This record gives sequence, C-alpha cells and structure tokens, in this order.
Amino acid sequence: MDNASEDPTTFTARSLPSDPRLWAPVTSTYLGTRVYHDVLHMSGLYNGAGGDTHRATLPSPLNVQLEAPAEPGEQLTETFTLDTNTGSFLHTLEGASFRASQRIYAHRTLPHVLVFSVSIVRTAAESRPITVQLRAAFSPESPDLDLHLGPDFQGARYVYGRTLTPEQPAGSRQEVHMLWTPAPAALTLAEGEEDAAWEFLTAVGNSQAEARAHLQEALRLRAGGTLYATHAQAWAGLWEGCGLDVAGPLRLRQALRGALYYLLSALPQPGAPGHVCHGLSPGGLSNGSRGECYWGHVFWDQDLWMFPNVLMFHPEAARAILEYRIRTLAGALKNAHNLGYQGAKFAWESASSGLEVCPEAIYGVQEVHINGAVVLAFELYYYTTQDVQLFRDAGGWDLVSAVAEFWCSRVEWSPGEEKYHLTGVMPPDEFHPGVNNSVYTNVLVRNSLHFAAALAEDLGLPVPDRWLVVADKIKVPFDPERNFHPEFDGYQLGEEVKQADVVLLGYPVPYPLSPSIRRRNLEVYEAVTSPHGPAMTWSMFAVGWMELKDPGRVQGLLDRSFANITEPFKVWTENADGSGAVNFLTGMGGFLQAALFGFTGFRITRAGITFDPMCPAGVSAVFVSGLSYQGSKVNFSFSEDSVMIEVTARAGPWAPPLEAELRPSLARLPLPPGHKVSFPRSAGQIQKSARSCLPQEVGSSSSSFLRSL
Repeated sequence: MDNASEDPTTFTARSLPSDPRLWAPVTSTYLGTRVYHDVLHMSGLYNGAGGDTHRATLPSPLNVQLEAPAEPGEQLTETFTLDTNTGSFLHTLEGASFRASQRIYAHRTLPHVLVFSVSIVRTAAESRPITVQLRAAFSPESPDLDLHLGPDFQGARYVYGRTLTPEQPAGSRQEVHMLWTPAPAALTLAEGEEDAAWEFLTAVGNSQAEARAHLQEALRLRAGGTLYATHAQAWAGLWEGCGLDVAGPLRLRQALRGALYYLLSALPQPGAPGHVCHGLSPGGLSNGSRGECYWGHVFWDQDLWMFPNVLMFHPEAARAILEYRIRTLAGALKNAHNLGYQGAKFAWESASSGLEVCPEAIYGVQEVHINGAVVLAFELYYYTTQDVQLFRDAGGWDLVSAVAEFWCSRVEWSPGEEKYHLTGVMPPDEFHPGVNNSVYTNVLVRNSLHFAAALAEDLGLPVPDRWLVVADKIKVPFDPERNFHPEFDGYQLGEEVKQADVVLLGYPVPYPLSPSIRRRNLEVYEAVTSPHGPAMTWSMFAVGWMELKDPGRVQGLLDRSFANITEPFKVWTENADGSGAVNFLTGMGGFLQAALFGFTGFRITRAGITFDPMCPAGVSAVFVSGLSYQGSKVNFSFSEDSVMIEVTARAGPWAPPLEAELRPSLARLPLPPGHKVSFPRSAGQIQKSARSCLPQEVGSSSSSFLRSL
C-alpha cells in the first residue's frame, strides 16, 4: 500500500491547536466532551423550552491537565496523540529520567463511563521520587441543571439533579446522576519504584442506580487491571469488522480514517444490548451547549449525510437511528397538525419530543424536504436488511404512511399544468426561501410515495389511490432547451446557491438521469455554488463526476473538502473558514459517502447493491471491509484492473446466499462465504442468488440478524 511507512491511524502533535474547539473530541454513544473541556454532555439530556432547547451541560471531572516540573536546564518533550486504533487521547511528557502520560477515553463497552489515567515510568538509573501535578478546575455547577451533592459511593463523589426547564410545557424535567473518583493535586512515583499508574472514573446515568451500576462495573475492571484493555480490545474488534482505506496519499487515508473514527465513536458497540439512540446531531455529543453547534439538535444531517455510512457498516445502529424517528413520530404528527396538514411533518430541528425546536420558524415551516430524507433512510434500510419486523411491528409502517399522508395534503393541483405543485418551501439551498416546486423536494415526494406504496404491497396492506396519483403527477421542473433541472420554478441561470441541492438528484437521492442531464446539472450548479457553503457540498459534486467517469473533475472537488479538516486531530468545521459547527459529523458523512459510494459506485436498490468502481487520481486501490447486506458481511476491494469480493460471514442459515452479477455481460458469480472472488474491473450488482430464501423468511429472522452482525 502506498505510504505504508506512515501510519494513517494516529494523529500526533507537539502542541494543541490555539482554538480549543478543535481539541480532540472524546465521545461514546452516551457521553461526549473534548479533552480539557470543562463540560460534558449526555445523550438525550436537553434543557430549555421550545426554541431555547439545547444540550444540558454537566461539569466535567475529566478537565484535568498533566504537568511535570523540569530540572534546571532541562527541556521536556511533550506530545499529544489521538490514537484511533484504541479510541484514546494520550498526552506525554518526557524528561531525562522519566516519562509521564495521561490517557483520556470514553470507554467503548461501558458507554456511561469516561476515564483518564496517569502513568509514570522511570527511564534512568536513579531512584529519587518523581512527582507530577494534575491541574484541575472542577466545580459541581451547571447553568442548565439544579445540582446537589450527595453521599460518596465506593470512593466516588456524587452529584445529582434535574434540568431547569423541560422542552415542552407538559414535559418533565430530566434527571441526571454523576459519580466520579476525584484526582489529587499531585501523583508521585515513590523512591525505588520503576513505574506506577492511576485510573480515574466518571459514570453518568439517568438514575442513581444506573450511575452506580456502571461505576461498579468500571471499578471491577479497574481492580482486575483490565479497564483499559477491554476498551482497547473492543476498538480493535470494531476496526477488524469494518474499514475504509485506499492505496494513495496519506492525507486522504488520514481523512477517511478520522471521519470514520468520529462517526463510529458516536455509535454503540455492535451487539451491545438495550441501546436507545437519541439522534445524531451535526456536532456530535462533544458539542451542543447553548449557542454552539446547533444546540445539539437533530436535523436531516442524520438521515441523509450520516445514515448511509452507518447502514453499510453497522445495521444495528442504523435501526436504532430509525427508532429515534419512530419514537418522535407523535411530535411529527403534531407538527403537521399545527401547520394545518395531515400526516407527519418531521421537525427541521428535533430534540427529545420530535416537536419543532428550531429557533427561527421559517425553517421549521418551509424545509419540508426533511420528510423525504427520513423516509429515504427507512427505504435504504429496508432494502439492505429486509428487516420486515421494523415496519410491520415496530412503527416503521406508521411513519412511512404518515409522511405519505403529509405529502398528499401538502401538494396543490395546478389545472393549468395538470400537475401537483408544492409551494412555499425552502430547498437545501437556504438562499432561496418560499419557492415553488423545489426539484429536490418534489423528487423526494415522488420517491417517498412510491416506496410507501411498494411497502404497503409487501406488507399485504391496501395502497391509497392518491399516493400513486400524486407521485406520478407531481411537477419535477426541467428545462428541455438548456437540458438541466432548474432548482425551482423561476430559477434563473447564474443565481448563487448555498450548497448541494439539485446535484443531490442521482445520488444520494435516487432519480434516473441521462449522462448529459447529470453532466449539465453538475456544470450549472458547480459554477454558482457559494464557496462559503457547508462542508458536505463538494463531496456530492465529486460523486456526480465519478458517476460520469471524469477523474479530472473529481480530484479538485475532493481537495476542496480538505479545507474543512483541521490539524492535528482531523476535526471538521462546517465552513472552510473555521466557522459554524465543529466536529462536523455532517461534513464527515458526506466525505465518507464520496469514498464509500463514489469510489465504489455503490447504490442501494431493491434488487441489490450495484457497483461501478473507479480509482480517483492518485489512488491505485480501494479497500472496503465489513459491508453488511441481508445478513452477510462482505469485503469489497478493487484496483485499476480488477475487483475482489469476499463474503466473510453469514449471520445464520436464513441469510440468503449472495452472488455478483456483472455488467454488461450479466455473468453471475456465486459468493460463497470464505472465498475470494476476483474478476476484471467492471460494473455489477451484489444480490441474492437464485436459490435465496423467501423475503418473509428473512424478515422473520431480522432481529437475530441485527444482533449477529
């Protein structure tokens, strides 16, 4: 592999960035902070009413900095390293006679637990005591919580309380409990000792019993000397089960690794029981306090930009994300009712209830395209997993049908054009509010209704006639003279747009386009898209040019994404000038899709996963491991000359056997587990083989499938 001598998995620097926002995030699926930050966040814990709802801040016991005195004339060597292999941040101070290290991590298998440890190792033949200082500024206070100190528990301090203000007037104030083992002001390696280590714990829960249980488990592991080992082993297992890499420039390899690491950090360990997802926000759990990173709210970013990557590697977590939308369906139904429509309208900004919490009403009223992104996530999940149970028994059908009803009540019939119109909307291009017939939004309406009708048939349910009537007759603006899709009725060539909008047609939004129209859409909108727009935009232009096999256009667009990646820890910013959300998972999700769906040409369809691989400039091979498709784990790699596919595992006998159908030859290659199947580079599709089991059999075993992968 090119640049194999340089490690793309660890990010090291001699100093921290001058902007603390860009310090390394430390997150699990339940807790999040940044190194040396004075607050932490708990998933689903919000304070404030309506549009003032934001992530509640807990004081962080991890805000402890390691310091060591230098001998006269001695210069200490200092390094800061984010190790994505072990999911940990390491600060090291090294002098002539010792090495002191502080490790900070969110425990992978105990997501309610944060840890920092300190170790001192003697490196010279002397026996004097060595003392390091721990500088902390912890105070058990929060502007969002009514906190009280409680009795110590097994050597840990204890604070508990409730949020000050519920999201909704009838809602309850959320409860939080935190236990932590306090760190002293100094630690000493005693005379004659060669090394010593100390571990300090923070456990958070919704109840005292929950916090205590997690602390006790962490204490048990600490007593057995396996606290860090279990964490590191879990990360090793995670990376063994999924990956995305290239033979190419180190910068690209690091960017892919960093983005995938931060996204995986936000997800539960595969197989973890009882996980409840409270949504993925643009800045993740390390951000979202009042006034920052969209206050921790959940947007379309989750469903359109992050979800496809999660689905391909971690279908269990993908289902949990969809379950968040199902749990907030009641709020979406009320949003639609409040606007005077039928069905469900998902909040542009959502928190706990699903009711609209966007501080500015115009976005909540007009950016109805979020409904289409939500349903698209359900559609992709259905095709990838055939998890019928989610739709039949767990609320998925209720959601999909409620969105269909919303669309049918929201459109208006135009007698003049004999088309349904969708008026007064804001497309992804937020420079243009209040437009009619956003082409992006209207295609999502069409797709949502077609999926709802097909799903109803699969479930043996009646299909309302109006769903297909609206789907087939909704206006999709197109200019035949200029051979492109105007962004909306009345759009004039040359008008600046904020971000990727029309170019999302084709990918990630399925819509058939001829190569000439796809090319024209890309050319028109690349020329007028604001250079100050959000990070995910250029990745989608790159995907479009990869579809058209134009590597010369791809490289420059991928390069533009690097302006949003900050050094040394590969933390993304929303905007290239460093403004906006940080640890911007949305931008990372778009960038990952450029590789996972762009380089490979993957498209998730009802019939299978199509592929049409292309190596961008400077890349000689691409390696994707741990793809999940209908109960199997699949490795997919390719070079300029060949493609290799290997099914590495099947969840059980119910999982259908797979095959690769090549195009245009239509040759079918069986994909038996444990066998690497290679062929000259071509397009094709991974699909169920002719001897696969019936869909209802697959669906009936879907729960065990998700647990097994």
